[in-house]
Amino acid sequence: MLDRAVIDALFPADLPEPDYWEQQYPARPLPDGALVTRFGPSPTGFVHIGGIYVATIDQDLAQRSGGRYLVRIEDTDQSREVAGALEQFGRAFTYFGLASDEDIDKGGDYGPYQQSARERIYLTYVRELLRQDRAYLDFATKDELAEITKRQQAQKLPPGYYGRWSLWRDAGPDDVQAKLDAGTPYVVRFRAPEVSNARTRFTDAIRGEIEAEANRNDVVILKSSEQSPRLPTYHFAHAVDDHLMRVNLVIRGDEWISSVPVHQQLFDALGFSPVTYAHIAPLMKQEGGSKRKLSKRKDPEAGVDFYIEAGYPAKAVLYYLRGLANARLAELPLEQALAEPIQLSNCGVAGALVDLVKLDDISADHIASLSGSEIIDAMTEWAAQFDPEVREVLDAEPDLALRALAVERDGVENPRKDLRKWSEFRAAYGFFFPQLHEAVTGVDDPRITDLGVEATVVRALAQDFVEHYQHLDDGQEWFGQIRELAAKHGFARNAKEYKKNPDAYPGSIREASQIIRIAITGSTKSPDLHAITRALGQEETLRRIAPLTA
Repeated sequence: MLDRAVIDALFPADLPEPDYWEQQYPARPLPDGALVTRFGPSPTGFVHIGGIYVATIDQDLAQRSGGRYLVRIEDTDQSREVAGALEQFGRAFTYFGLASDEDIDKGGDYGPYQQSARERIYLTYVRELLRQDRAYLDFATKDELAEITKRQQAQKLPPGYYGRWSLWRDAGPDDVQAKLDAGTPYVVRFRAPEVSNARTRFTDAIRGEIEAEANRNDVVILKSSEQSPRLPTYHFAHAVDDHLMRVNLVIRGDEWISSVPVHQQLFDALGFSPVTYAHIAPLMKQEGGSKRKLSKRKDPEAGVDFYIEAGYPAKAVLYYLRGLANARLAELPLEQALAEPIQLSNCGVAGALVDLVKLDDISADHIASLSGSEIIDAMTEWAAQFDPEVREVLDAEPDLALRALAVERDGVENPRKDLRKWSEFRAAYGFFFPQLHEAVTGVDDPRITDLGVEATVVRALAQDFVEHYQHLDDGQEWFGQIRELAAKHGFARNAKEYKKNPDAYPGSIREASQIIRIAITGSTKSPDLHAITRALGQEETLRRIAPLTA
């Protein structure tokens, strides 16, 4: 065991003792049963939709119990930090309304909320473990560690740094001092309790009692002495932070289940009460006949920006995620499901399947329930960042936008559901706006020629339409104008009649109608054409037909 003076000389002389930090971060004055949860994103990458999934549960459980929900940036792996990740975290949390009670921006009594700013706290507890001989300095080189792994593989032994494979676990003080005097870089390793085929048990808040092999590895708790700042590994940092921030429930992915044994040992060695863990199943994707984890590397929908840039309403996504967490919530109406509590006891242990078709349906239903003004407000906010041209149009013509959104929506039992996300507004409603409408160029426009009607007939039909057009309120009477024009110019009354003798007609009433529809909307598919003309007005309706008369 190293002399205390040797240990203390490795750390800043003014480093506080553990009692100081305990007083700085006392037990939270919260009611019985209050949960303190935390979400710990790492800036080594952007937020996965699974992160929003977990953060939603964190926030819900904490707030409903009268507790606190905090966000802690876990940036101890600074070599892999991705530029812009922190800004993306804020963008994601804001979009989905997952504001925390305490974070790097809001602050709070238990900060800093960024691990790289908590170096002195970690060093205090590393020093304490060294003083108690529950940690040791390790000078093993990368080559030595690689050789250990090679020999373990050859002998078919469990990999790791433990027992007789721990080169510096039982090193004498003189050997350690010689390395220190030579300035040899070192890490600090936790001295795992010596166990032989021991098992450990713990209770998971989702999965119940779990039994696992006890940890035997002397894990690194403080990274190389060559680095500045001296930062710990995740294992150690989370134990110290969760204790001092008084977190009592940690919800995280089930890939961390295998780390619980070492985390238990660290809490015990540090004299901390262990937190309760809830290991949640990952979100999955169907691939052929099997499922796999949703991957940010392979799947665009794994990244949070996919949903923001596409313009999925946040409520629709949150409703969908809550339904994945607790199936009972998926059976409730959206607003009720958002108001109901999430229950850990209802979380499944098998990964839920992310189905974008289902999400599209949910989103379409939600948007269909909104008023025109609500849609315009949401669209305007989204378009300001992702489609400035649409934003300009909405700002310039709000009344036209309201009229457009009212078509087959206002006052009908089953409103249109052709808008599933804000990025689809341009395709679904852009033709209403002259600035966005792709007008026909004339009778030789491919959209017109594809109908197979001779140009002279198209031109004559359009000319008659313009000259005799009446902007009628009644839809049947309005469409009667097209029916009369079709008959006048020799179109068959219906498709059946046309098919009997196609050479006798330029087309059927269908083709005649499509000529007008394409001129007005730019497409053969659109909502009710009469309703569209009422929204556009007579002048704009005739302006769109005019190119076919030239």
